[in-house]
Amino acid sequence: MSTLLYRLGKFAFAHPFRVIGAWVLLLAVIGGSLALNTPRMSSEIRISDVPAQDVIDQLATDLPEAAGGQGAIVFEAPEGQNFYDDQQAAAALAEAAMNVYDNDEVVDPAELGASADPQAAAAQAAEQVQLVQQALQARAAGMELEQPLPLVAGTGPQAQPVPGMVIAPDGSVAMLQFQFTEQTFDLPAGTIDEVLEAAEEPAGAADITVLPGGSLQELPEVVGIGEVIGLGVAAVVLFVTLGSLVAAGLPLLTALVGVGTGVGGAFALAHFYQLNSISLVLGLMLGLAVGIDYALFIVNRQRRLVMRSGLSAHEAAGRAVGTAGSAVFFAGATVVIALLALLVIGISLLSSMAVIAAATVAIAVLVALTLLPALLGLVGERIVSERARERYTASLADENDHKTARRWAGFVTRNRFVVALGVIAITLVAAIPALDMRPGLPSGENYNEGTVQRESYDATAGAFGEGSNGPLLVVLSSTGEAPVDQQAIGAVLQDINGNEDVSAATAAGMSEDGRTVILSVVPEDGPTDPSTETLVHDLRDASDGYADQYGLDLGITGQTAMGIDIAEKMSDVMPIYLAIVLALSLLVLTLVFRSILVPLKATAGFLLTILATLGVTTAVFQWGWVNQLFGLDSTGPVLALAPILVTGIAYGLAMDYQVFLVSSMRESWVHGHRGTDSVVDGFSHSSRVVVAAAIIMISVFGGFIFNGDPMIKQLGFALAIAIAIDAFLVRMTLVPALMAMFGDRAWRLPRWLDRLLPDLDVEGDKLLQRLGEKQSQQ
Repeated sequence: MSTLLYRLGKFAFAHPFRVIGAWVLLLAVIGGSLALNTPRMSSEIRISDVPAQDVIDQLATDLPEAAGGQGAIVFEAPEGQNFYDDQQAAAALAEAAMNVYDNDEVVDPAELGASADPQAAAAQAAEQVQLVQQALQARAAGMELEQPLPLVAGTGPQAQPVPGMVIAPDGSVAMLQFQFTEQTFDLPAGTIDEVLEAAEEPAGAADITVLPGGSLQELPEVVGIGEVIGLGVAAVVLFVTLGSLVAAGLPLLTALVGVGTGVGGAFALAHFYQLNSISLVLGLMLGLAVGIDYALFIVNRQRRLVMRSGLSAHEAAGRAVGTAGSAVFFAGATVVIALLALLVIGISLLSSMAVIAAATVAIAVLVALTLLPALLGLVGERIVSERARERYTASLADENDHKTARRWAGFVTRNRFVVALGVIAITLVAAIPALDMRPGLPSGENYNEGTVQRESYDATAGAFGEGSNGPLLVVLSSTGEAPVDQQAIGAVLQDINGNEDVSAATAAGMSEDGRTVILSVVPEDGPTDPSTETLVHDLRDASDGYADQYGLDLGITGQTAMGIDIAEKMSDVMPIYLAIVLALSLLVLTLVFRSILVPLKATAGFLLTILATLGVTTAVFQWGWVNQLFGLDSTGPVLALAPILVTGIAYGLAMDYQVFLVSSMRESWVHGHRGTDSVVDGFSHSSRVVVAAAIIMISVFGGFIFNGDPMIKQLGFALAIAIAIDAFLVRMTLVPALMAMFGDRAWRLPRWLDRLLPDLDVEGDKLLQRLGEKQSQQ
């Protein structure tokens, strides 16, 4: 492998325009595809094989009109006015509702009750109008309303309730709830914008504020000021580490090309499938982080070879790609394997995320091994300035090379037992909050104040109660061939309304054959509240009793129920995936380091990293500790996808640092250093670039903490914390302490196993030996 990469590096260096031209052509093709095709983006998270999705699939057959996504629009009356007294505003609400229902992708409310007796439906509507009029008369007499009222359009005999529209008791807020013909991510492009525009036209004319509900809100910006600042910090670290603007610019340029190719390619293909915003952000995060780091490792190695060995830039580039490039190839392959291991879980959402992220990392590796040496070919000998050569020579003369690293490694190895116990204690204490971790999906409540998501959530909660932000869709299905008994429906509704966690439960529709009935159940508390999760389980547990007593099967769906099911599904598969990753870690590291103790130590360290990361993430996002430092003003559940995604990504990235740090120690041991001397010497030669790489990754991931989307915030934070813990506590502190404890025993391997394992030559020793022999022959 190292010999092949050496030749590849020298070829790219010698023929830069061919290699660069190929990458430019690929980017042009991707750009052209994006210009011709509109990608389909969504922030909605759904997975198959969970109860909520099973109910949606059932409705698609039994009552297709109710199988689509739920929509809601919130209307705020002009300041100082209310929808009860202002007839013009009430008329605008009615017109807005009719405009929404005129959209072909919105279900006509009459279709949900197609089997109802027209005369009975008319009588029910008249009764509802009479109740509203009586309530309004009581309000006019000075009595306060306690319950929301439907909006009534028209007067006298022509008066009719507006389907799906309710007004808050104080009249300041109204809400329209409706059903789409398809799930929101399957709707034709532009449908949601058309629905909102249809509602805003009459509402805006009456100075009514229109706030879209959760499923109708635009995707937050993927890249904002936080991400730009993160890249700026990475640029500064690159300049300090490499000491040259030219050298520092190369990793940034190659990372951007890698992201443009990987994420741009996923974007281009999103015309044919639904691209989730989390998948896009994962690809962007990883592409930038690993793209910069991998290029840094190679450029740093090339510069060292030029300065220390006096090689030409051409030869040094080949050797850098052959040695550091081998480690980059292995590190990237490890990240890809860890991500693709998510496919074993069998969850389509995770699978698509894993494939996009893995492809982006693979492209970053390919860019580092081809485009980077081509750019180095354009730079030539200028990669190391005369001033840099002079500084390096002076540092050798003063014996000041790697002085800080040697001091730290010496301190850690001398106090190995205390340091090791201290790191283990710190990470385990940090992991304690994870015992209370409550996974889920964020709601509008978890957005920052001032955002349309938060304003919509607060307006709905203040007017109708927290639970109105996440109503449950309960489906009653006859277990036999006969239609559902009306008395049975009434009994179930009475039972559900008697639950202390239910604010209101009403009938919402029926299939033409009368065998399927849908109910709208509004929880007392918000979508992410523990009591709402308890309510969902209580209702599902009651299904067996309803089947025996009334011949009814009960199912629950809706965004809230889907979020609960996803959280539980992720919690169930997390131990399986963690076991896969740990087993993978032991196998791969045994192949790389040809050791038993080193893989065990590295795997244990990674486990400490994950536990501490989940603990800190829980403390900040769920408990609210110091969350204002990260631009947060609310608490909520830990993103259900975060533990499993962070485990896979952090494992791959942690192995990057493990390989570059410990392989340097092994190289020192191979060249004659023994015991702690090999640890200190190897640490001193690799720690500086590992620290720089870690800071860069933390900066890139940390930039996403200030994104508007709470899911992206959590992923950015968790990945940044994971890298900080793993790089500085585990790899830079615990690893040298444990390696000093193990001594030369760290590199022992049973002879029978040594014969079975292939020699991957990650350090490039065979390449350097062959080049040395070739040079001596000349």
